Amino acid sequence: MQLLETFKNILRIPDLRKKIGFTLIAIFIYRIGGHIPTPGINSTVLAEFFSQSKNTLLGLYDMFVGGAMGKATVFAMGVMPYISASIIIQLLATVFPYFHKLQREGGEGRKKITQYTRYGTVIISLFQSLGVSVFLRSIVSPSTGMHAVLPSMPGPLFTFVTAISLTTGTIFIMWLGEQITNKGIGNGISFIIFIGIVDRLPNAVIGEVQQLMAGTRHPFVEIIVLAIVFCMTGFIVLMTQATRRIPIQTPKKVVGTKMYAGQNTVLPLRINMAGVIPIIFASSIMFAPSMLKQFFPESSVVEDITTMFLPGHPVHDAIYALLIIFFTYFYTAIIFNPMDIADNLKKSGGFIPGIRPGKKTAEYLDQVLTRITLPGSVFLAFIAVVPFLLLGGFNVSFYFGGTSVLIVVGVALDTIQQLEYHLQMRNYEGFLKKGRIRGRRS
Repeated sequence: MQLLETFKNILRIPDLRKKIGFTLIAIFIYRIGGHIPTPGINSTVLAEFFSQSKNTLLGLYDMFVGGAMGKATVFAMGVMPYISASIIIQLLATVFPYFHKLQREGGEGRKKITQYTRYGTVIISLFQSLGVSVFLRSIVSPSTGMHAVLPSMPGPLFTFVTAISLTTGTIFIMWLGEQITNKGIGNGISFIIFIGIVDRLPNAVIGEVQQLMAGTRHPFVEIIVLAIVFCMTGFIVLMTQATRRIPIQTPKKVVGTKMYAGQNTVLPLRINMAGVIPIIFASSIMFAPSMLKQFFPESSVVEDITTMFLPGHPVHDAIYALLIIFFTYFYTAIIFNPMDIADNLKKSGGFIPGIRPGKKTAEYLDQVLTRITLPGSVFLAFIAVVPFLLLGGFNVSFYFGGTSVLIVVGVALDTIQQLEYHLQMRNYEGFLKKGRIRGRRS
């Protein structure tokens, strides 16, 4: 009843109602674009190929784009080029003072960074779309010998059309994500990935039910699969919310003739501060050996290397986990600068009890961050590798990895917090409040 009343309260707020309505319309448009195929594609051959790739890195990428890659639609690259461009801009800020200065300039600096990110997205989309066209031309059905690209589309023409179609699709998705951020609910780019993952859930449920009804899946095995999924989801929620709370004290202040008492606050440091970015970094690198096969199809050495880098192979899983741990430390160091935090605390008069302001505070924060990042990085490596290994042997009818659940949990929590904020601003109880709902504004 409390949950139902909360939804009623959401609909009572005109501004929130408009935001939700706009978000739903944007989602509808995004899903329509996910079914518009790129010209010259043999959908039968493509579907046969991707049906055998659901538990691979290619299946992971297809999940990120809502199944659009498996259909070679105009949205086949999704928002991944935008994410890559955003990461590159953040990396540039650690090397070039100009970008670092933009990050510290507030709203105007963010506008320029957003503009550079858009330009980068277009460039990356063009290069990636050319790679996708080469990849699609290489797909051949083992049963019929037919190619994924129709004979009516010769190589240069198909490459040109694919590059234009996919790049335009990515630019449109980028614009749509920005509109959701400005006029809808939540972070638009993350929300689009979230919708792509959730969209495949009904088909996954239907596939599991069909296996049960056909007798190809034992009920006990299905119970084990569901137990793994639920336990992994709960574990990810726990680790996503886990924080190390650093106590912060501010001294008494005298303003005019009044004295204001000091405050005790906390600086929350998330264990998983890097989010899903390290997994995306590592996945991009792990794609490289499979791309070598496209350029050297006859080489036995390349064939052996490709085999070792297939998901499930010990070499692949070990390197994948180590890369995730490395990129977790690397990306956390980029997005969190202890010296900047220490300087801001010193300027505001705040301090950590028992720690001298300035350099000592920065060293303390860096030490704490280094310690909590280790379990965070191991957690990311665990959820990226172990679920695949556990469920790969059960032949599940869907791609399940902790990566997808991590994204879904993160976006869902962020959306709930935004709804919570709007409700509390108007004296309504939200999803995270306990007790009786107060109802209308007083």
